[in-house]
Amino acid sequence: MEESSSRGASDYVGDLLKRPKIPFALALIVADAILVTLIIAYVPYTKIDWDAYMAQVSGFLGGEREYGRLKGDTGPLVYPAGFLYVYSAVQTLTGGQVFPAQILFGVLYIVNLAIVLFIYLKTDVVPWWALTLLCLSKRIHSIFVLRLFNDCFAMTLLHSSIAFFLSRQCHLGMLLFSGAVSIKMNVLLYAPPLLLLLLKSMNIIGVVSALATAALLQILVGLPFLITYPISYLSNAFDLGRVFIHFWSVNFKFVPERVFVSKEFAVCLLIAHLCLLAAFANYKWCKHEGGIIGFMRSRRFFLTLPSSLSFSDLSTSGILAKEHIVTTMFVGNFVGVVCARSLHYQFYSWYFYSLPYLLWRTSFPTWLRLILFLGIELCWNVYPSTAVSSALLLCLHLTLLFGLWFAPSDYPYLLKQDQRHKKHK
Repeated sequence: MEESSSRGASDYVGDLLKRPKIPFALALIVADAILVTLIIAYVPYTKIDWDAYMAQVSGFLGGEREYGRLKGDTGPLVYPAGFLYVYSAVQTLTGGQVFPAQILFGVLYIVNLAIVLFIYLKTDVVPWWALTLLCLSKRIHSIFVLRLFNDCFAMTLLHSSIAFFLSRQCHLGMLLFSGAVSIKMNVLLYAPPLLLLLLKSMNIIGVVSALATAALLQILVGLPFLITYPISYLSNAFDLGRVFIHFWSVNFKFVPERVFVSKEFAVCLLIAHLCLLAAFANYKWCKHEGGIIGFMRSRRFFLTLPSSLSFSDLSTSGILAKEHIVTTMFVGNFVGVVCARSLHYQFYSWYFYSLPYLLWRTSFPTWLRLILFLGIELCWNVYPSTAVSSALLLCLHLTLLFGLWFAPSDYPYLLKQDQRHKKHK
């Protein structure tokens, strides 16, 4: 009995040694937890939005439901209602004090890192040693434990939703995705590629059901405001036309301010965003289905009724490969980041955790991947940003985007791929 147990243990250790990513990922989590602890203990906290968050939350907890009157020292509240619920809980747990909030955000940082590592381990794209890059950003550590931005909660929920999509738990993934949107709207950059993935993997009943799940959560979250001051809530929480201050732009500081704030500049970037999404969808994400038109023509989801609610069981084309899900989501978001009119320092969290994955989806040599990663990190640590640093950041972004465009497109489905191998045998 003891002999078989020891043999089982040795076999388990042998499996871990054959798959170094798992023990290495665990070691990274422990090492980064120690680093986060040291940062909280010894690096001074920088007060930016925390007081504003607490003032806005206090107004909400005090009974105010007119969104325009929920204000802090940075102005009126501009985030959907999920933000209020999350930071109300944070205020309750921390008493509104910074130090316990830093500890809470330190835990959140480690939870988010663990989820991201799960996503990387589920795919076979990045080598095990490159997972270290996920722990090397000075700016990301600062965003989480020295700035306490709401982007941290939004991106943790977003990464959680991707993890559920990889586990083929579509509706749970959509709930988390909608929850992330309710904290900060930047998560909507993931919406176009996510919709395409839903159409690829589910019939029309499944797609409508998943979208309805996300919409219902948004309604429930905003209900206290929708039944009292709906116009104020919708106009303030979902203001897509907001113009950011030129000084804080990390990506377009080299553009003259009069151009930066103009509607023409915003429209040009929007057109570029839509064209790039359409191009990637047609020539990359749907390449094996004959492009967007070929894909839509081949679909039979209007005729197929679902038997259950998951990526696999609602499928009319086959199970989507995990690499295809992650690549489509990360690239779609990155296209939006490249075309964003203004990226502020906390916005780096929107795509930092996808950078190693995206770099290894290109055909670039490893040395160039590392240079691009370090270059992007350097640009985000120049404060305040300059015309040179923002121009360099845009060049690095475009280089990565071109690399993704010219990279080979993998076959998106598992079942059909397996069937094709069987035929060849």
